[in-house]
Amino acid sequence: IANITIIKYRCYNIHLMKEEQRLWQFRVQVATLLRESVFVVGNCTELGNWSSCGAVELSSESEPDGETVWSAVVALPSKCEVQFRYFIGISLEPDDDKITTKQIVVRRWETNLTPRLISKHAVTMNSEPDMFGQYDSNNMVDRGWLTTETVVQIKLFGDDAIQLWKRKLQGRKIYVKLTPLVLSRKKTLDFIPVENLLEESMDTQDVTERSDVWPLAEVTVMNEEDSQLQLQEQFGRPFNPEECMIFNISMHSPESVAYMIDYYVYSSRMAEGDPPNHAGFSYVLPGMFNASEGQAVVPITSSAHRPIGQLRLDYLVVKPIVGYDCDMSVSYSRIWKKTWHGLDVGHRGLGTSFRMEIAECAEVRENTIASLKNAASAGADLVEFDVQLTKDLVPVLYHDFHVCIAMKRKKQLAEHDMLELPVKDLTLEQLQLLKVYHLAEGKVKKERFFDEELEEHQPFPTLQQALECLDPHVGFNVEIKWTMQLKDGSYELNHPFDLNMYLDTVLKVVLQHSGTRKIVFSCFHPDICTMLRLKQNKYPVMFLTQGVTVKYPDYRDPRTQTIPMAVYFARSAEILGINVHTEDILRDPRQVQMVMDAGLIMFCWGDDNNSPATIKHLKQLGIHGIIYDKIDVYSSKEVKESIFLAEAREMQHMLKGAEEVKSPPMSPIANTNGFEIEDAENARKAMNLSWPPNELPTIAGGDVKAIPSSESNSESSNDRPNFTLKHW
Repeated sequence: IANITIIKYRCYNIHLMKEEQRLWQFRVQVATLLRESVFVVGNCTELGNWSSCGAVELSSESEPDGETVWSAVVALPSKCEVQFRYFIGISLEPDDDKITTKQIVVRRWETNLTPRLISKHAVTMNSEPDMFGQYDSNNMVDRGWLTTETVVQIKLFGDDAIQLWKRKLQGRKIYVKLTPLVLSRKKTLDFIPVENLLEESMDTQDVTERSDVWPLAEVTVMNEEDSQLQLQEQFGRPFNPEECMIFNISMHSPESVAYMIDYYVYSSRMAEGDPPNHAGFSYVLPGMFNASEGQAVVPITSSAHRPIGQLRLDYLVVKPIVGYDCDMSVSYSRIWKKTWHGLDVGHRGLGTSFRMEIAECAEVRENTIASLKNAASAGADLVEFDVQLTKDLVPVLYHDFHVCIAMKRKKQLAEHDMLELPVKDLTLEQLQLLKVYHLAEGKVKKERFFDEELEEHQPFPTLQQALECLDPHVGFNVEIKWTMQLKDGSYELNHPFDLNMYLDTVLKVVLQHSGTRKIVFSCFHPDICTMLRLKQNKYPVMFLTQGVTVKYPDYRDPRTQTIPMAVYFARSAEILGINVHTEDILRDPRQVQMVMDAGLIMFCWGDDNNSPATIKHLKQLGIHGIIYDKIDVYSSKEVKESIFLAEAREMQHMLKGAEEVKSPPMSPIANTNGFEIEDAENARKAMNLSWPPNELPTIAGGDVKAIPSSESNSESSNDRPNFTLKHW
């Protein structure tokens, strides 16, 4: 009797569970490549709770107009709203070797600020398929980030990248193609006979014809036509030493993947449509990549196994962030409101404080909590500061790679010598307890500040402290400090940290303590910008570039040397924009429009900005953010507050008005996405307003994001938010 009772009770519970669920058919139309599938992810357990690994894989139906319709029926909760997004991915099953559990690689995903929505009252399943990335009059699709896979980039640039010694090949245009090779479980190549390797190298099969491509190799070239990542062509891409060619290989277990590089040359006597001649090949073994970044030299061999040249390459290994999982609920990586232009950004807080001319220095020590707070009080929309790691792996705010520590001479006790040490060689406790001087103080042996008793004026505040101490309405421009190689081959600093570990440490602090703050990452090193983009999917990244300059030495990487090259790189990496040196803008202001035409956000930096007239001129050019010193002196703001604080106050008024309209009073509208951009839309929904058909945002070019704006430029602005369009 007891057993029968238990069975009846379980059946009753199952019946109740079925009554609380509804069947919903997800259907979406989208073109896919190779082994790609389509998935749906959402805010309920049945859809993975925004985790890509818990997403539901759809099945293909048909192919109207060359695009496949994908669908699946899922039992969803019936008494709550369901938010969801579609994404394109690659599902990898366990192989009893390197992949032990099922893996899902996110290739492209819908990044509209607001997810798709199924209301709690909806019961009818979709009949017409959704269009991938298109809903609410918006179209926003971005490349994925690293979940479990690793990305290896092989970069070729400069006259010494490909050197061919055969006279008949010198001066000829070389086409380059890379093919990843999965090694045996013993991590050796001995299971492939030499003659088979040669045959594989000579194979000219188009990779797009293969259905089982993983690892996946793509290529981008820093020029106007080829700056987007694409699958390789049958005979590769032509190499131009003045450009930068980047092979992007996605994989698991990079220690088991080698790379075959083929070189092709077209004969001047060949007829149209004839294939090129195979000039030679190189092999790059995984053991050559013994760090997160570096350089390698390998021979170029002819089909007769004779050396005919050498290949010099730079490599980058990007691994997923350790100890933090990004979800798919929201992404701000390429979200920018139209009202966010001409922003005032405080350089190192209130400004540089260690120039030779004291009159040009800020009155508060740079990169301190006090400096950041003073800049915020002076009306800074964002504060820019530099972040690097201490010896014990704590992210701190400091600009220079070195500091000076005072030492007393044995015989001349009245004088002090300064010992110059790298910040990376000192722990946080040592930096905060020792008497540390800035390099500028060390050179003149004269102390600039006497603020040892003031806690917020102390150098080396931690990144976590800055995130927790400052008003959350003040945006942060977090510049990652890392050594760069100069054009003469020297380095700014010999850095001992592994780059993946370095960035993971910084990113985890930001992701765990950022709250609702607006945050933008930036760095002069293009590879770090790539890694910041691939390791997380939440915050935008901007590439800092010197451009054409007479004030600083050139870096070796061509992506850093001109604004057009920076634009090509930003487009290839799919980051928010670039942060350019004002010297180059003043030299040729037409470059501003070129950046805007590329759909990028543009900041500027440099000593030239420390002038009210220059700041005004740069804002008139349409630059989105100007970074400058002494913001308390040079800012022209009448109301000294951040634009984000003003917009938040406006949104609060709208939400309050929405609550007053409803009767009985509404419950507060939850803001789960943090950036507050969508608060205007929440207020509109709460007030049950509708858009007149002739005022709906329109799509231009199919790549536009409609974002609420705080501007009031229409007669109806008093009762609903105005929307502006941002082209990406």
